[in-house]
Amino acid sequence: MKTYLSRDLFIVLETEEQVKKLTPNFSKMVKLDKGLGVIVTAKGTDVDFVSRCFYPKLGVNEDPVTGSAHSNLVPFWSRILNKRVMVAKQLSERGGILYCKMAGDRVKISGRAVPYMIGDINIIQN
Repeated sequence: MKTYLSRDLFIVLETEEQVKKLTPNFSKMVKLDKGLGVIVTAKGTDVDFVSRCFYPKLGVNEDPVTGSAHSNLVPFWSRILNKRVMVAKQLSERGGILYCKMAGDRVKISGRAVPYMIGDINIIQN
């Protein structure tokens, strides 16, 4: 196991199976003094890499698919795998596939999304 710290605590495990079977202790995660959340990742078997993302400090025990976490995961795995285009899988209960690309110093992520809210914004000028 390797650990890193960015905005989140970043844990790299040996296998996808370890990530899948992980049983997090959310009450202990809330007490961590570093990191907004905890991201756990490993090299994938049918995709380039897998992850699970936990944010109990924000009231989200496990985020189903986390675009913001992948802004750190993609550069990390790009260096490890020596690839610029990758497919990632988040192993939450709902799960999701993310199509990821390093574009210079930017990360591009695409995939299926679930609408959270639909509405209109009215801008009133004085």
